[in-house]
Amino acid sequence: MSRRGPPPSPPPRPARRVLFALAPGVEVMDLAGPMQAFHEAAGFGHPYAVASVSPTPTVRTAQGLELAGLAPLPKDVGPGDRVIVPGYPVATTRVPPALLSWLRAAAGAGAQVCAVCTGAFALGEAGLLDGRRCTTHWRRTQELQVRFPRARVLGERLFVEDAGVITSAGISAGVDMALALLERDGGPLLASSVAREMVVYLRRDGAQSQDSVYLDFQTHLNPGVHRVQQYLVAHPEAKATLAELGRVASMSERNLTRAFRRATGISVHAYRERVRLERAKDLLRNPELTVEAVAEACGYADVRQLRRVWNAAHGAPPRRPAARGGKG
Repeated sequence: MSRRGPPPSPPPRPARRVLFALAPGVEVMDLAGPMQAFHEAAGFGHPYAVASVSPTPTVRTAQGLELAGLAPLPKDVGPGDRVIVPGYPVATTRVPPALLSWLRAAAGAGAQVCAVCTGAFALGEAGLLDGRRCTTHWRRTQELQVRFPRARVLGERLFVEDAGVITSAGISAGVDMALALLERDGGPLLASSVAREMVVYLRRDGAQSQDSVYLDFQTHLNPGVHRVQQYLVAHPEAKATLAELGRVASMSERNLTRAFRRATGISVHAYRERVRLERAKDLLRNPELTVEAVAEACGYADVRQLRRVWNAAHGAPPRRPAARGGKG
């Protein structure tokens, strides 16, 4: 009788392509910040195929640095690809027509098109802001609206998404946008890990006032407490005891209790509840999941427990948020 070997492993998922499309006078930090975020993701098991592309093989940055060896604008851009246009000095830069037509074609082919800071002006010239909500650096929002009257320019926003087009405000907001995209691709643990590696604060929504439990309590230097927080974020459904979490932290239960409160200002139990509630809020956006499935995925015994905890935290029972326009 012939013996069958183990089933073949599924082929590895191809790395998502992230194309930074560079205009003349590209701002160094608009490019470097988001690019670093996607680069760091590989160290946490989520690699990207990152490339800098341009109509010309060299581009001089606004700061005078010459970028050479740039790849040509690829013709095979389509769904699954992500295009990011960093900012540039809009008063002195003429975006090459080849880049504008390529951006239009990329968006038309289903690629996600993003802009950092004044990169939104290139999207406007390409016609991609017509009828869409968008933003840019606070000093340029009025100018953006005047130049592209069919756009719906929003101020005081970190980033705005509308129908597959994402625009962000200044330099740091480009990193905020990149972290939000990382969370969408690989989950909150990936985004928070990259944010911590880059020593930046994670803001998960385009609204400035939005906070995130994933980093709100991680501005400390205790590695054992960090390990416990990472475990709880990665396993919100787990019923790990304090003793088991102590082993994750390489601490006794008593030391972990003290160290966690000293580092974060709240207890292990309170942090776990916040993580579960945040996870529940994310899952409730998925119309294919029942509330029962959400409760189970977040470690609650049943829907009644989820509702009780949610009501205590928010003063109202959980409900699904209204649908928002745009797909990434």
